[in-house]
Amino acid sequence: MAHLTFYEKPGCGGNARQRALLEAAGHRLTVRNLLAWPWTAPALLAFLAPLPVAQWFNRASPRIKSGELDPGQLDRDTALALLLADPLLIRRPLLQMGEERRVGFDPAAIDQWIGLEGALDKDLGEGCPKGQETRPCPPPQE
Repeated sequence: MAHLTFYEKPGCGGNARQRALLEAAGHRLTVRNLLAWPWTAPALLAFLAPLPVAQWFNRASPRIKSGELDPGQLDRDTALALLLADPLLIRRPLLQMGEERRVGFDPAAIDQWIGLEGALDKDLGEGCPKGQETRPCPPPQE
C-alpha cells in the first residue's frame, strides 16, 4: 500500500474521517499540521499550480463563506500571498506520495490513484460534515 504525507487541519472532523478511510484501506500516513507547516511559495505551488486558482481555496473557510474573499476574482500571485498568510484558506487535505501531490479529497480520484478498498460508499469527500448553522471546528491546539 501507499505511504502518504497528509496535511490536515488538526481537529477537523472531515480530515479525521479521510485519514481513517485511508488507513482502513491499508495506507500509511505521515500526518502534518497544514496550519503550522512552514510553507514557502514554491512548496505550496508544487501542490496547487496544476489547478485553477479558484480551486486552491477551502470553500468552507469563514473568509470565503462570508464573502470577504472571492477566489474566482483573484490572480495567482495575490491568491498565493493570501494562502501563505492564512493557511486556513488552503483547500485540504494536501496529499503527497513521492513527487505526486493532490489537493482536496475526491474519493473516486483517490481510489483511482492509490485505491480505497471498496469504501467509496461512505460520504468522506472534502466538504465539512457540519451544517452551515453549527459552530466551526475547534481551533488547533498549539
